[in-house]
Amino acid sequence: MLDAALIKECADPSLKPAIVEQFVQAVGSDDPLAITVKSSGRLILFPKPKTPEEAIEMVRENIGGSVVRVGLTQIPAGIGLKDASELKADLVDPCANLRVGTAMFAKILRIVAKWYGSPTSEVVFPQLFNDAVHAWQTGKFEGESVFQAEDPGGAVVQRSVVESDDADQVEDDRTAEKKEEAPIKPDEAGIRIDLTRIGGQK
Repeated sequence: MLDAALIKECADPSLKPAIVEQFVQAVGSDDPLAITVKSSGRLILFPKPKTPEEAIEMVRENIGGSVVRVGLTQIPAGIGLKDASELKADLVDPCANLRVGTAMFAKILRIVAKWYGSPTSEVVFPQLFNDAVHAWQTGKFEGESVFQAEDPGGAVVQRSVVESDDADQVEDDRTAEKKEEAPIKPDEAGIRIDLTRIGGQK
């Protein structure tokens, strides 16, 4: 779980803290030095970097022909850069990574919301969020690259995308508690069918 102070200080202010947390939970990593490298759709495994310098060096070595994701928000490395030498160690700094990552995601949310006709109802937001997460993971929305796309601007009506899930979980927990309270031994169970008359009449 992200530290609330880190979200307040570093995350894009256009996103609610709960949305920032859910975004990182959906696409990110608990490790600021996390590096994910995919080539031709296949995940390539590397030793875990121990320092920011090692992490950036690993990114520079693999950014040529692979998709490299970096840090807490798993930012796609190299967006907008002409050369790998321009990559800086602050890419794996938790605050800087969260700032850049949430700003990118906020832009993607606005792109998705515009495609939906800029809805003003909170009810639509979970679908917008899911589409934006998918766009973040694939780099595309409706066939267009979302990371290089222009920001359409505007505000997106937001609500927590797990509220309904939480409510369902509470209901499930209550049901489970009732089941646990129910008698489980045959001689403790209540009588449901009256069997006293069976065999008593000839």
